[in-house]
Amino acid sequence: MNIQSKLPNVGTTIFTVMSGLANQVGAINLSQGFPNYNPSPRLQKLVTEHMERGDNQYAPMPGVQLLRERIAGKIEQIYDVKVDPDSEITVTAGGTQAIFCAIAAFVRPGDEVILLEPCYDSYRPSVETVGGIPVIHALRAPDYRVDWAEVKKLITPRTRMLCINTPQNPTGTILTAVDMLAIQEMLRGTDVLVMSDEVYEHLIFDGEPHASALLFPELYARSLAIYSFGKTYHNTGWKTGYCVAPPEITREFRKVHQFNVFSGNHPMQAAFADFMADPAEYLGLPDFYQRKRDFFLESMAATRFRPLTCKGTYFQLFDYSAISDEPDLDFCKRITLEYGVAAIPVSAFYSDGRDDKVIRLCFAKTEDLLEKAGKALKKV
Repeated sequence: MNIQSKLPNVGTTIFTVMSGLANQVGAINLSQGFPNYNPSPRLQKLVTEHMERGDNQYAPMPGVQLLRERIAGKIEQIYDVKVDPDSEITVTAGGTQAIFCAIAAFVRPGDEVILLEPCYDSYRPSVETVGGIPVIHALRAPDYRVDWAEVKKLITPRTRMLCINTPQNPTGTILTAVDMLAIQEMLRGTDVLVMSDEVYEHLIFDGEPHASALLFPELYARSLAIYSFGKTYHNTGWKTGYCVAPPEITREFRKVHQFNVFSGNHPMQAAFADFMADPAEYLGLPDFYQRKRDFFLESMAATRFRPLTCKGTYFQLFDYSAISDEPDLDFCKRITLEYGVAAIPVSAFYSDGRDDKVIRLCFAKTEDLLEKAGKALKKV
């Protein structure tokens, strides 16, 4: 058989490689982005209760009704924006599935999609799978600032979508209201859609607000905003998220969603619906993760790694150029094998493998593990 790959340059993801290496040698795994602690016991109990009640078959295609209503309530409470749970909210099998459906629903062969790199590594393969053409605006260390004047130059009659992420993985930067207004102005009069990846919406620090696409009516009119329960409630393996978009965009999104996965996990959707009745469960997340960020930075203070500014997510970037001139992947493998701490090379988030001698470490871990990692990396 002559099998022609749609993704000929894609191999095993760097997350699988580094987590596998960490497991192989028993290293502290600060590479892949997941907590090493469990979600709320009450939330776990609610899942069991819904399983026992019989919520084990297909959920409605758009998502459990009460959950969509609770999501709409949260959006109104936090952002003072009203969205219709029936026509603007779709529950998905995680944020990544929502991202793929958002791209697949609108990007046709030959369409161009602007990506701001470094970016989450599912964006480019999703674009390429449906025949789209990634167009890259490269952000540079140490501030990873977006130059919207340069982005505007990338827009052509073939541009179909702009993918943004705030707070941004892997850089820990955020987009502000000024950025969102710049996007709104830049796209005025075009048919360009926006995929706004906001899965870390509650993980923003130092009192900074989240500049959601939902807050800007003209921008929201062309946007698909993506969210993740896994990031909010410490259960990435439950793979539950949602997409918020205007009705006409949601209709097209759901056409792909229903044939891609049909519906998300039913007992977990039902449990999230009950759990969201108490907003305190997510309103305290910024402080929770800011304490972890600050503790980790204190643990790393005696090392030779130079921290870059982290305004959101649960990832901290470090510049290691004062330590070594090794390529970042080689450096990450070496510190995993020799010092017992696994990290992710930021070059993995660039299409061209740009290497600024920066690595990403995840601080969604218990303090004892973060302290242990700091002590180990002090020896590098």
